[in-house]
Amino acid sequence: MRFMVIVPGDKNSEAGLLPPKELFAEMGRYNEELRKAGVLLEADGLQPTSKGAKVKFDGAKRTVIDGPFTEAKELIAGFWIFEVKSKQEAIEWVKRAPFDGGVEIEIRQIFELSDFPPEIQGAREEARR
Repeated sequence: MRFMVIVPGDKNSEAGLLPPKELFAEMGRYNEELRKAGVLLEADGLQPTSKGAKVKFDGAKRTVIDGPFTEAKELIAGFWIFEVKSKQEAIEWVKRAPFDGGVEIEIRQIFELSDFPPEIQGAREEARR
């Protein structure tokens, strides 16, 4: 089972500020622990929304909205992709992350090809080629 672990953005991440050196070092140790356990598939931080854009779909019309985006509570600063045996295992790994101060980390299961009916599985495989 794969899970996306979503780290929310805040005023510091939106300002493009990197975490303090100590937290960066703790996060490096945590990521190494995840790697050694074979849990970590991917991990990255995201640039501030001022360097991003959104594309709004309204029928055939496409509207591009340049960042920054104002709803800070809905922003993502970074993510991990875990491969684990269960949601509970993903939760246990996240509980070990070096966060404090009321951060709320979201854990979402990623669809696997086997989650789809056979006719959709074929279409997804074809799209990947």
